[in-house]
Amino acid sequence: MALSLTLALVVAALAGCSVGVPDPAAPSDVRTTPALATPTITPGYDAAAVAAKDLPLTAGDSLAAGAAVGLSDGLREAPGWKTIKENVAGENRYLKADGCLVSARVRVNQAALAVAGDDRASTVELFKYLDSTILPGYLKTDTLRWGGEPDKPGPKAEVLAFEGGSAPGGRSNAVLARLFATAGSSVYISLSCPDPAALAAARADVAERLVVVPPSN
Repeated sequence: MALSLTLALVVAALAGCSVGVPDPAAPSDVRTTPALATPTITPGYDAAAVAAKDLPLTAGDSLAAGAAVGLSDGLREAPGWKTIKENVAGENRYLKADGCLVSARVRVNQAALAVAGDDRASTVELFKYLDSTILPGYLKTDTLRWGGEPDKPGPKAEVLAFEGGSAPGGRSNAVLARLFATAGSSVYISLSCPDPAALAAARADVAERLVVVPPSN
């Protein structure tokens, strides 16, 4: 059953196996970037206007085609966290003192999974591609920071989240992801923690520190 725990992909990824966010056609990684970095330059794209407001799942077409988003490495600055893998095949991996593990990855060339003009449906397809037992009803809307300055209020980008149940004594796991259909790129963050309380705290850190970085012009 998906809720107990279909996220074998989380466990595998954080146990050292290679589980990424693949494009069936031509996978390609984007390096993770510092919180204020700008990963791409797109002439004619009004980056300031897009970055200045929230990016709900219904607003993905406000991004330029092929203008990949980025993902910050700000979790390294959070109390209790350290980086244990940096920019390896487009992935950063973090370990918290309480045993929580986080894997953060950005992918481009995701058109094979994208549903034109529909980031929600595209993200559902991404989850289905990674694990066919994850049904759309299991996915909940969550948010990550969308650009902005560290430690200040800023816009949010909606993502879809899956939280798997854990057996007694097992680890608690979650995935947050979004496939930006028009931009053709995706962000994918998996978390694995010793217990539900630790997972909740880790998700709060991720929501504050792992910033989705808008494309730049």
